[in-house]
Amino acid sequence: MSQSNTRLRRYLEDDLGECCDEDVEQRLAELAAFDLGDDDRVGANVAALSALANDTRYRLVSAFHAADGELCVCELLPLVDVSESAVSHALSTLTEAGIVTKRKDGKWRMYRITPRGTALLVALDGTRAR
Repeated sequence: MSQSNTRLRRYLEDDLGECCDEDVEQRLAELAAFDLGDDDRVGANVAALSALANDTRYRLVSAFHAADGELCVCELLPLVDVSESAVSHALSTLTEAGIVTKRKDGKWRMYRITPRGTALLVALDGTRAR
């Protein structure tokens, strides 16, 4: 029996008062049924959370959410205290993570928050202690 199964057995013994191999196997089957996501889904979710794990990127997403529409890079620069190249890099990361979309309008690049980005921002702000 592996060390993790030994610990599980000890836990079940404490919880149930006694434990047999069938109890361990039943609990392992219950745990195996949890939907933890496939590699693609987990990777996409971790990328989205990682993209928000930076002051500049989080502020940019907050700006898109507040704007409720598109913003140009030139409108974002006054909102954050970083260089234009840093804003560009942040927007690239947010776009790759599916948190914002971009489109070209002549010589301008316009960005907008995605529904996924909105949901993440609302969830984070809604769970913050006041």
